[in-house]
Amino acid sequence: MFDFNDAQQQMSPQGELIPDGVFSRLKLTIRPGGTNGAVPMDAKLLKSSDKSDALMLNCELTLMDGPHARRKFWQNFTVAGGKRDEKGESIGWNISKSSFRAMIDSAVGLDPKDESPAARDKRKLEGLRQLDGIVFAARIMVEPRNDGKPGGNNRIANIVLPGEPEYARVMAGQPVPPDPVNAQPRKPPAGAAAVAPAWSQQGSAPQHAVEGPGGVPATAPASSSPQWLNS
Repeated sequence: MFDFNDAQQQMSPQGELIPDGVFSRLKLTIRPGGTNGAVPMDAKLLKSSDKSDALMLNCELTLMDGPHARRKFWQNFTVAGGKRDEKGESIGWNISKSSFRAMIDSAVGLDPKDESPAARDKRKLEGLRQLDGIVFAARIMVEPRNDGKPGGNNRIANIVLPGEPEYARVMAGQPVPPDPVNAQPRKPPAGAAAVAPAWSQQGSAPQHAVEGPGGVPATAPASSSPQWLNS
């Protein structure tokens, strides 16, 4: 006798979008793009844009829970170059830094307002390569096509942080009702005001900030595992 009751449910058809507003834990996997980063650990890690001088982290994001478990989508995070603000800083890199900080806070359960020395230490990486394998809570959106035609792409709508009502359930793998991005805006949890990344404050830029690929050896050295992989 073959008992198929314990088999996983059939996955959604290939190419079908993950519905707008789905919550899940996401596992980030970096797909090396062959271009050097700013530190030896990130050798051959980045992807070069074919339209500008932007360098990006090409990421595969896998849903860990729920009816869409094992589904994947892909998203680039700019880490250097591209459009710049009035200070001459990469706009895309500043956006990506905020996302990476939120991923770390979500992965290790850090209060986003915690600026203690211990919390700040957990937000420091030897290189962007250490983001590979991080698991965090997120809400997923459908980004419409630019030409107005049906379809689109899945992207991270927002990273769910400690203190938000869905956080504990998402990180425990429990079902959470979808919250479509196109619905009325969610009310932020009490005391969950946005906090600027610690490294964006004057005098606290991290050594791994990327401004170009020069001077990096062709082979990345081994690194210690970040804290979320040791738990």
